Amino acid sequence: MLWSLHHLGNDCTVTTTDASPEPAGPRSTGRPLSAELSGQLVSVALDILADEGWGRLNSDRVAARARAGKAGIYRRWPTMSALARHALGTATLVRVPDDSGSLLGDLCGLLQPWTRPLDRLERAAASLVGASRHDQELRAGLDEALVRPLAEAVRELAAREAGRGRPLPAERVALLESVLQALWWQRYTGFAAAPLSTDDVDRLVREVLLPIIEPEAVAPAQA
Repeated sequence: MLWSLHHLGNDCTVTTTDASPEPAGPRSTGRPLSAELSGQLVSVALDILADEGWGRLNSDRVAARARAGKAGIYRRWPTMSALARHALGTATLVRVPDDSGSLLGDLCGLLQPWTRPLDRLERAAASLVGASRHDQELRAGLDEALVRPLAEAVRELAAREAGRGRPLPAERVALLESVLQALWWQRYTGFAAAPLSTDDVDRLVREVLLPIIEPEAVAPAQA
């Protein structure tokens, strides 16, 4: 897995060849676990991550807010990283847009969420980006919640374009995926980043993303 983290203008590329650890969902030991309590614990964890950040997520705070015992947390998740990873698994961070009939429209649809502030699930994910550089569990959670779905979305858009009679070179699709991923991390980690306007998204797609796919369409610089 290779993914880029952009933090306040400084690039940081994290590469790992380790297999992702098995997802640490609620563990079943002893009597059956309450699905209602599991959901409540996940919701509390997401609230803390979204509103206060990863540094404030601990079993004492989760238990107090959920009015549950700490033992109930650790019966489900052995660590706070495992809880955070499981909570991210409830998020849909990347949605494949409806078919617009063109690659331009599809890419604008993919980036449509950028025209609004980060929602609760996105803020929760954003709070984990920095810590994930040193925590394999968090890294795997972000990979599952954002990196893989984004790659699948890009491949779907490429398949649509091929179906329109315009197959895209695989190396260009891979480059588009890498650039989109980097832009997504930048959006998550940019300090107080303002949402883009619809015109901004359209310009980004036309001037940055489409030329990746069709470099020959970029006009040469005037002397």
